[in-house]
Amino acid sequence: MERREFVASLVAGGCAGMCVDLTLFPLDTIKTRLQSQQGFYKAGGFRGIYAGVPSAAVGSFPNAAAFFVTYEYTKALLGTGGVFALPHVAPVTHMLAASLGEVVACLIRVPTEVVKQRAQASLSSSTYNILLATLREEVCGNQKLIPFSLVQFPLWEYLKTLWSSRQGHTLYSWQSAVCGAVAGAVAAFVTTPLDVAKTRIMLAKAGSTTASGNIPLVLYDVWRSRGIAGLFAGSIPRMTFISVGGFIFLGAYEKVRRTLL
Repeated sequence: MERREFVASLVAGGCAGMCVDLTLFPLDTIKTRLQSQQGFYKAGGFRGIYAGVPSAAVGSFPNAAAFFVTYEYTKALLGTGGVFALPHVAPVTHMLAASLGEVVACLIRVPTEVVKQRAQASLSSSTYNILLATLREEVCGNQKLIPFSLVQFPLWEYLKTLWSSRQGHTLYSWQSAVCGAVAGAVAAFVTTPLDVAKTRIMLAKAGSTTASGNIPLVLYDVWRSRGIAGLFAGSIPRMTFISVGGFIFLGAYEKVRRTLL
C-alpha cells in the first residue's frame, strides 16, 4: 500500500465516521433505549437524545480511520498474489479484511461505545461520570461487530462489482453509497439479536450475570422473557439507522478517498 493510498484511506475513513455518527446520533439513541432492560420510557424516551454525543464525536474519527486503513491494507496485501487474488475468492478476502479492520477499530470503539450507550440510557449521569464508572468496571467485548462486517463488506463489494460490470464503468460515489445502504440494511437485520445482547451487557450492573458477557446466555434470557420480538427489538430503527448510515458512511468514504487520490 503506497503512502498516498494510506493517507487517503486514513482521512477518508475518519471524515466518513465523523459524518455518519454525528448525523444519525438521535436515531441511535432511540435504538439503544428500545433495547435497554428497563424499557424505552424509563431509559429516557425521547428526552435528551443527544446524551453521550461527546464520546461519539471523540471516537468517530480515529475509529473509522483505523478500520479503513486496516481494511484497505489487508485487501491490497491479500490481492498481490496467490489464491486470494482469484476473483471468485474475493468475498473471503473482503471478509478477512473487514474482520481484521474491526479488531483494530475495536481498540478505540469499545470504550467510547460503552460510555455513549450508558449516557443515552442514564439521563441523570453526565458523560464524565459515566466514563469514570466505566473505567472502574470491566468493559465487555464488541463481539457483534465482526459478524456484522462479515455480512456488510463482502455484500457491499459484490453489489459494487455487479453494478459496475452492468453499466460498463466504475461506479460514481452516490452509487457506491446506494450499495452501502442495501448491504447495511441486510447486515443490520441479520445481526440484530447480537446487538440486543451487546446493549444488555453494556447497560448491565457490574458483577451481574448479564455483565459477565455470555452472549448465548443473554440471548436465551431475552428469548425466554420476550420471545422472538425481544431478540429483534429495535430492528426497524437499527436497519434504518445503518442503511442511511451505510449510504453516508461508505458514500462519503469513496468520495473523499477518490478526491485525495
